[in-house]
Amino acid sequence: MSLPDVAMVFAAGFGTRMGALTKDVPKPLLRAGGATLLDHALDRLARGGVSRAVINTHYHADQVAQAVAHRSAPAVHLSYEPDILETGGGMRVALPHLSDPVISVNPDAIWAATADPLSVLKQAWRPQMQALLLLVPVAQCRAYSRAGDFDLAADSQLIRRGAAPAAPYVYSGWQILRTERLHDVAEEKFSLNVVWNAMNAAGGLFGVICDQPWVDVGTPAGLQAADQILSEGE
Repeated sequence: MSLPDVAMVFAAGFGTRMGALTKDVPKPLLRAGGATLLDHALDRLARGGVSRAVINTHYHADQVAQAVAHRSAPAVHLSYEPDILETGGGMRVALPHLSDPVISVNPDAIWAATADPLSVLKQAWRPQMQALLLLVPVAQCRAYSRAGDFDLAADSQLIRRGAAPAAPYVYSGWQILRTERLHDVAEEKFSLNVVWNAMNAAGGLFGVICDQPWVDVGTPAGLQAADQILSEGE
């Protein structure tokens, strides 16, 4: 089975935790390390051989469209959402423009220059997987204060933290996912967590670790941390 060369990039959200920084600018267009968060994600995808990126938009969608108008690699298709549909709903609306499986990326997930998240995913992907989530050890997360998301079983299936006080790995915002289960959700607006839960129950949710510095750029402190890890690779 060929590996996907199409990616979904999530860029519709309001970025409210950024406060004044996102009052007039969408979070994917905030800058770190000399480029926008969105350009960092698209550049990584292009270097990894992704030929086309589908970007969902809502908040300041016109600014996102203008920011990517110059790009030729990857080729960009914009999927506008009049209402926020969350990650699952947004991906389902974009399905006519996606592959199956598809790569998906959160542009507010910033990696150190030494990381190659897409190669890690592609090397670990197997036909029996319904989804493969790229994980980061908590120790490699910058500007992060939560309790972790997952542990890994011996066969690399994911174990949710659940009621445990902590888990050793964090979902990085990068994954390869089969899309057929998106059709099983009745709601219009839903998180991909709903799909992951169904995959997990069926034994199809897997993880792989990228042991490199990573930042979830959700707050101004996260943006500063992203600047720092990007400059460390210069």
